[in-house]
Amino acid sequence: MTVAGTAEEGPWALETSVDALAGFTIGVTATRRHEEFRALLERRGARVVSAPAIRLVPLAEDTGLLAATRRSLAGPLDDVVVTTGDGFRGWMAAAEGWGLSDELAEHLTRARLLTRGPKARGAVRAAGLNDHWTPATESCEEVKRHLLAQDLRGRRVAVQLHGGPLDGFVAELRAAGAEVIEVPVYRWLPYRDSSPLRRLVSQAVSGAVDAVAFTSAPAVLAMLNSARADGQEDALLAAFGDSVVAACVGPVTAQPLMARGVPTVQPERSRLGALARMLARHLPERRVTRLVAGGHDLEIRGHAVAVDGALKPLPPAPMAILKRLADKPGHVVPRSELRTVLPGGTTRDSAEHAVEMAVTRLRRTLGPAGIVETVVKRGYRLACDRTTFL
Repeated sequence: MTVAGTAEEGPWALETSVDALAGFTIGVTATRRHEEFRALLERRGARVVSAPAIRLVPLAEDTGLLAATRRSLAGPLDDVVVTTGDGFRGWMAAAEGWGLSDELAEHLTRARLLTRGPKARGAVRAAGLNDHWTPATESCEEVKRHLLAQDLRGRRVAVQLHGGPLDGFVAELRAAGAEVIEVPVYRWLPYRDSSPLRRLVSQAVSGAVDAVAFTSAPAVLAMLNSARADGQEDALLAAFGDSVVAACVGPVTAQPLMARGVPTVQPERSRLGALARMLARHLPERRVTRLVAGGHDLEIRGHAVAVDGALKPLPPAPMAILKRLADKPGHVVPRSELRTVLPGGTTRDSAEHAVEMAVTRLRRTLGPAGIVETVVKRGYRLACDRTTFL
């Protein structure tokens, strides 16, 4: 399932005195433009956990790219699929270094250039070349369908890869009779330090993050591979299907998760700014509990609670207690039930004490008296007048 949205669709539906992402923790797996994306989220109040998943390795000196370029120049090119702007610029720069840029540009001028999205199209135009067609979905799948709708027998098609093989794409073109030249401009490799990504996996599994933002399919695969290596892949997929939002910049990025049945949210435009705005709308609309308790407005959001508009971060144990009480607003929740939501394993006696300590810390953080009531010999309740769940 995919949920699309943008903060520009209309007026803000839910009035609040705190920043849109205040109280939420978002994992960011990006390497390129990481600081820019982080700033976009933090500007909206989010706590950001950085976990670079992959690194880009240019192949300007790689023999595979040189061989693919020479093969492309061995005869006329009929179609050239440009998948990324950076990759196309890298190919042209490498060709210039080899003294082949003029010859390559001449071949590209005579070919139909199919660009996967606006960035690829912009790179083609910046090189002084004309693009032939760009799919509305910015997906390789639509480019493939566009090509397969034509007679490809005998056509020479160059496909610029974008970090990894496009085995299915290439195989179907070849099955349709095309001679396909794969152009490996760069490749993605795991980030050198895997510990931040492994920590993010554990945080997602434990519910310590509210969302993970992905800006490339290789980053998704890197996180899944890291989880699998630590025996947590099933738990990670379950978390994405329940308490953790998987936010993807576009359908290409989301594909590895969607193939595993994981719901994703995506902006209407595949841009970092649109992804940040979409998260700023989605999380407050779908992941905030609003209620009135003891005459005070509460917003439970991620790792914090806003009391009458004042944001107050909560440690895991008091937050777990508050969320369970908010599941049954106005009703008494027994201590025995509250014990089950506390993080970490405890004995019965120590759990009783842990519940009391967590409630004490919760009351201290909330501030005003009368929000959490004690019902003698039974448990605790939120003194609710009305409640709204989103």
